[in-house]
Amino acid sequence: MIHGFIPPNRFFAYLTWQEIKQMPHKNNTVIIQPIGAIEQHGYHLPLVVDSAISQGVLGKALTMLDLKIPAFAMPTLYYGKSNEHEGFVGTISLSANTLSSLIEETATSIYQAGFRKLVLMNSHGGQPQIMEIVARDLHQKYPDFWVFPFFTWRVPNITNQLLTEEEKEFGIHAGDAETSLMLALLPDRVKMDLAIKEYPRNLAPDSLLSMEGQLPFSWLTKDISDSGVMGDATVATKEKGDLILQSLAQGWVRVIEDVYKF
Repeated sequence: MIHGFIPPNRFFAYLTWQEIKQMPHKNNTVIIQPIGAIEQHGYHLPLVVDSAISQGVLGKALTMLDLKIPAFAMPTLYYGKSNEHEGFVGTISLSANTLSSLIEETATSIYQAGFRKLVLMNSHGGQPQIMEIVARDLHQKYPDFWVFPFFTWRVPNITNQLLTEEEKEFGIHAGDAETSLMLALLPDRVKMDLAIKEYPRNLAPDSLLSMEGQLPFSWLTKDISDSGVMGDATVATKEKGDLILQSLAQGWVRVIEDVYKF
């Protein structure tokens, strides 16, 4: 079905324009835009990982959310800025300008419909900065419009408790966490017989520099990985994935509640 993991009663696109026009308290209704990417995730995972995670986590959170809280999920934005995966065929990438315009124009339509709270739920590590810039620009343009540029994995959750220290530091793409979560969400699309362990090469262990930490550098995947994997996918399990999914969903329930009260 078109709504995918999203509960049908929470799917924005299933509403009619009259239902939206007559909806009470639109200024305090939470609209959530799941955002992902279509990009390589090694030999064992499909291209849709980031988009599936946004939609899957949000769908579970919305099934747990109190029905008294008005919140609706937009259709997932499947394409993102994925140019760091250049050279790995199948990756579809938008420019920063195109993605910014797409989000800004979509958000403007939401604002013009009378809504005043929009959450950008992004699951692709290559574009949080774009979300933050667009959110600030939208609020400057429409001072009564609150846009929340959130990264799916930053809500309170137990994922790090399930990972090794090495995986927490370097397992940023198609490693244990993402693979385990995909085993929970789309197990038929995970090829565990092709899962490998590959950590980024040419990184000094005692360096202050990192890929996505406080002092990042401008890496491309092909600079540091042959397979496209950055992490250990071989230790992933559905049991871990179920725990991660439940924990992330609980974190997102709290976030949606906080946005509603904001």
